[in-house]
Amino acid sequence: MANESRGKFLDFILNNYVAVTLIIVIAFIVIPIPKLLIDLLMILNLAFAFVVLLAVIYTPRASDFQTFPRIILFQTILGMGINIASTRLILFNSGADANAQSDMVQAFANIVAKNNLVVGFVIFIIIMVFQVAVVTKGAGRISEVAARFSLDSMTQKYFDVDNRLNSGIITDEEARDLKDAIRREVDFYSNMDGASKFVSGNVKAGIFVTVVNLLGGVISGSVYFDLDIGQAFSSYASLTIGDGLLSQMPALVISVATGLLVTGNKSDESLPEQLAKDFTRSGYIYEIVGAVLVLIGIALKVWLVIPVGALFIFIGFRMTGSQEKQAVAQQEEEKSKEQQQNSLANQDSEKIALLDSLSLELGFGLIPLVRKEKGAELLERITRIRNEAKLDMGFVIPKIRIQDNMTLDPNDYSFKIKGIEAGRANIRLGYYMCMDTGSVINPLKGEKTKDPAFGMDAIWIPEDQRAEAEEAGYVVVDPPTIIATHITEIIRSHAAEMLGREEVASIINTVKEKNPVLVDEVLNTAKLTYGQIEKVLQNLLEENVSIRNIITILETLANYANVSKNPWDLTEKVREALGLQICMQYADPDDKKLRVIPVSQDYSEMIQNHAYYPQDGSRPQALLDPVDRRNWLNSVSGAIARVKDKNLQPILICPAQIRPLVKVSIDRDMPGIIVLSDAEVNAAGRNVTVEFIDQVSENEGA
Repeated sequence: MANESRGKFLDFILNNYVAVTLIIVIAFIVIPIPKLLIDLLMILNLAFAFVVLLAVIYTPRASDFQTFPRIILFQTILGMGINIASTRLILFNSGADANAQSDMVQAFANIVAKNNLVVGFVIFIIIMVFQVAVVTKGAGRISEVAARFSLDSMTQKYFDVDNRLNSGIITDEEARDLKDAIRREVDFYSNMDGASKFVSGNVKAGIFVTVVNLLGGVISGSVYFDLDIGQAFSSYASLTIGDGLLSQMPALVISVATGLLVTGNKSDESLPEQLAKDFTRSGYIYEIVGAVLVLIGIALKVWLVIPVGALFIFIGFRMTGSQEKQAVAQQEEEKSKEQQQNSLANQDSEKIALLDSLSLELGFGLIPLVRKEKGAELLERITRIRNEAKLDMGFVIPKIRIQDNMTLDPNDYSFKIKGIEAGRANIRLGYYMCMDTGSVINPLKGEKTKDPAFGMDAIWIPEDQRAEAEEAGYVVVDPPTIIATHITEIIRSHAAEMLGREEVASIINTVKEKNPVLVDEVLNTAKLTYGQIEKVLQNLLEENVSIRNIITILETLANYANVSKNPWDLTEKVREALGLQICMQYADPDDKKLRVIPVSQDYSEMIQNHAYYPQDGSRPQALLDPVDRRNWLNSVSGAIARVKDKNLQPILICPAQIRPLVKVSIDRDMPGIIVLSDAEVNAAGRNVTVEFIDQVSENEGA
């Protein structure tokens, strides 16, 4: 029972050590504590300060050390508690009684002052002035500036994240992470601005306590311990110096840590790594410094300077030699790579030059967007595009090859799919594209243009007008984002063209790792080929249906392959199995209503009666006569126009057996119109509510 109680008590202490420690420290202010405990606390306080300093040195980013402002406050309270306890011990006991005073205080006093109080006070004053005027003041000023800068730039950083999110470059989760990082950085520097005041106040309080110790000690020694003035001053002055140094040493270390932290940059390298890189750039620096030192030593006849200079020369010589070896090795490596590339090029020249699946060709003026020394913004965006496409469509799109094309206009870019141009636009570096989404009150003057991704009206403005455009209500987009957004839209609309045998094989192999039975059933039992699976997946992608739910797709193929291996029949069965996914894609996110335009029974029967299913398994057709076709298209276009006037997305719904016929019959004249089947809607069940908002009927078409 006793052991159990003891265990619970220890668990309580471990789980609440911060609160317990703070309460104990605060208690030091009013409760006398023994000399041994004071010495132990002084040692721990000094050790804690050095731990904080080293933690700062090895922290790459300042904002990564989120608890630092609280640590400053904690160390201030701890130092105050120890200082008060030490002051009580000094004043309650005779300064001449060494056994009654703190060993740490006496040791520090002996080290610094020895028997010369003047020297001790001079050193103490130097430390205090250095800490107050240099370290603490400088760190406080930097913290103030950093806090203001972080707060002022917060809105712009948020806007950039929202812009990237709206452009499809990043996901919602990535946007939240980026905003959290911005918020943490702002909170950190704001807290540091306030915490710096604690550092400054701690130093000033230390000076006050030192004066109190000296004056109070002299008075106490003279009145209560019958010491003469000279003896009292000598004894308590020595103790004051020791106590002051012990209290200010941790404060000085924390001040230095504060200065190091707020003056750090935002790289991912720690301070030692940065110093090693900065001070090893060239060995010639050390050789020159060494030569100068040798000359100074000879000129001044201070012979100690000469070996120091020689040491610098030696270090520089070794560093230069090592750098030259690295340069030679790098040249040889580059030469070897070049020879290898030339060899491969000679070999490849005898082979057929295969087209790149995806390629982005840039005019000469846009090359800075992919240069590493310029930040390579576009390269980073394209990587994100591929990741986003994988999550959105369900397969990994081929790598995008980026190359220059001198035949293009310097500010043009061209995106090609298997060598065929899928999109081209003109970009102006040094300018921003501004689009009015309806919230602009005071329009700006600029060069008119068109957004390449969506065809919206836009204007070009110089970089220095960005803030003005944002205040006016424009959506402001930079060149890398324009290109990235355009590519994203092209990929989404041409996803089916990018899915080939290799991509299908990769998908199947991925599924096989976790579900080998399903893959075996599809390939061996159902005997579906990669080509047949590829066609089904392409059919889905052509109508913007994600294939990410590949397990359900393969299970459906395995279930119905014994009935028909026609890719179009199998596609409709898969769409029915994905009915909930498809319907939720188009349902109103707020009320879960799916607003659709039904095809009348008369038109449904007419299309069914004119259905044609080619023997070769190609796409089925509705072979309508010219008059029926014209009436049908007029009816569909009329219903679509009325729905668009209501600011709604036009979605047709029809019986499952004619859905592909309806889609193919309108696709040439009205591309992109969504066609759902009643089977898909029924599969969604109660998750969506269907609302008929119009109808495609024969009366209107006639």
